[in-house]
Amino acid sequence: MLLADRLRTAHQRIAPLPRDTRRRLHRQLLAITDLAKRDHELAARRLTTFLDDMDADPSHA
Repeated sequence: MLLADRLRTAHQRIAPLPRDTRRRLHRQLLAITDLAKRDHELAARRLTTFLDDMDADPSHA
């Protein structure tokens, strides 16, 4: 359940971003979401990295 909540939050965070940026990040999130169907732990790690990268890049704030 926590992973699903974090994925939902990540999708909400990218929604207001510029179109091209949003598309690229959305593709990454879809890949993580798909991975979550098979390997929750790996998907959680990738989502953490994804969110950390978003936090580190001021253009994604």
